[in-house]
Amino acid sequence: MATQTPEERKAALLAAMSAERGFLPKEWQYVADHDVDFLEAYNNVWRQASNDGKALPIKTRELIFIAILCHRGADRAAYQHCKRALRNGATMLELLEAVETMLIAGGAPTFATGLNVLMKIVEEENEKK
Repeated sequence: MATQTPEERKAALLAAMSAERGFLPKEWQYVADHDVDFLEAYNNVWRQASNDGKALPIKTRELIFIAILCHRGADRAAYQHCKRALRNGATMLELLEAVETMLIAGGAPTFATGLNVLMKIVEEENEKK
């Protein structure tokens, strides 16, 4: 098998990351341009934490990500993880219940972040109709 050039390696990594996530943050492009070895290592860890595990399926892992990201106020990331959860079998009701669960540990700001993300998804779905 032929060895990839650095540009081919970077392009393949970014394409794989985009396909796996359903999006590609511009920040990852920056890292790829400056330290593709680091981004490749990060992506390997991400794959271990984000895909089907021994006990937790992707959908469940995504619900956990969503709760943590909303608690941190990371609405952009929470939105992307909601979309990935939906692509992996979650329902809007499951997303809502995950957000409702956050109210106790995360308080009203976390709850509001989650609700705003869900409302954005519903709005987008309604615009498609």
